[in-house]
Amino acid sequence: MKKTLILNANIVNEGKVWQGDLLIKGERIEKTGNNLATEQADSIIDAKGKYLIPGAIDDQVHFREPGLTHKANIFSESRAAVAGGVTSFMEMPNTSPPVFTQSLLEDKYKIAAHSSLANYSFFLGASNDNLDEVMKTNLQEVCGLKIFMGSSTGNLLVDNPQTLEAIFSRFPGLIATHCEDEATIRKNMEDAKAQYGEEVPIAQHPIIRSEEACYLSSSMAVELAKKHGTHLHILHISTAKELALFDSNTPLEKKKITAEACVHHLWFNDADYKTLGTLIKWNPAVKKASDQQAILAGVLANKIDVIATDHAPHLMEEKKQSYFKAPSGGPLVQHSVVAMLEMSHQGKISIERVVEKMAHNPSILFRIKDRGFIREGYFADLVLVDMNNPWVVEEKNILAKCGWSPFQGQTFKSSVTHTFVSGYLAYENGMINNGQMGQRLLFDRK
Repeated sequence: MKKTLILNANIVNEGKVWQGDLLIKGERIEKTGNNLATEQADSIIDAKGKYLIPGAIDDQVHFREPGLTHKANIFSESRAAVAGGVTSFMEMPNTSPPVFTQSLLEDKYKIAAHSSLANYSFFLGASNDNLDEVMKTNLQEVCGLKIFMGSSTGNLLVDNPQTLEAIFSRFPGLIATHCEDEATIRKNMEDAKAQYGEEVPIAQHPIIRSEEACYLSSSMAVELAKKHGTHLHILHISTAKELALFDSNTPLEKKKITAEACVHHLWFNDADYKTLGTLIKWNPAVKKASDQQAILAGVLANKIDVIATDHAPHLMEEKKQSYFKAPSGGPLVQHSVVAMLEMSHQGKISIERVVEKMAHNPSILFRIKDRGFIREGYFADLVLVDMNNPWVVEEKNILAKCGWSPFQGQTFKSSVTHTFVSGYLAYENGMINNGQMGQRLLFDRK
């Protein structure tokens, strides 16, 4: 088996930063230590001055395959992922057709097996009438069940109270939810149309998809989870009010109710609509600066457990349409790690906490086997970062198929120089290596 030796790195792992060496043998980490320079290896990387971190695990992406591949596909977006230091992803079921059956779910795994450069898992989608399919889910091989408790994605909306009760009471695995209250959104939309007609300004987006809409849905999901002892994971928290729903004292491995923050809710606020318009139209909406600040505080206080992207690309011509026609979502997976490291440079979060929230905690929360940490015997999903190598996000260096980013023009001080996926050097100094695909994530669950 091929051996790769990384020397003199600043290794960031499990709350500590220490200078050391690491030996990769085949797919896994063979050794870590301080004096490995004499080890025999096929290739040696002198990482002096650089930081070695476990690859990020993004628990919420939309890679658009099958059916929406004019926007993106698993190959194109996994390339963007590894270039950004994301070595594993969990992808959502709102493709075309929606993934409501085990057969359609396995079709996506087959696509990824021959096209994904990163490791992968896929959520099954819940509908108002697919409980039988939901209950067939293999919890050791599938990351979880996704429920859209809001109107974000049309026919994936689950709004039948009996269906929700049945799923929360019977499904033994992790349930991830998009929480926005449909009735509240519709009323707010009618109010906006009454005031502005069809030309509703983008600044109304966080008013239409309001704090109340988020809290009503999130609190209902939490109530159901507490009633039935469900493992509930609420995605993309966007309001300060929702933080009251989550516990900061229980260790993550014992939590039954967990939460995710997304990079865009940590980076942007409603003042940015003036310059970026529909390019930062997401569901749930980017809201007030006070919400943005509270979400970061929630991350630091462990009320929010993981940081992800909700990477959801659309073509620029789609995004540049008027408010009602422009779809929600945007590409983020290539820039999530460097954006959070930029916040570390700004003194808002330590690099140790970035690694915790983007690598360690997704592994713990989903019980991923042998990934998310720099440990001997674990898969070598590793990223080398130069913390002082500034670069500018430009169209020419964007790898997402849609060809744009809400970060265009942004200078990031940190750059990803190397990404290993299961021991394979998938990215090196701007070059993608397509010679080996990622692996299906497996989960240590009963």
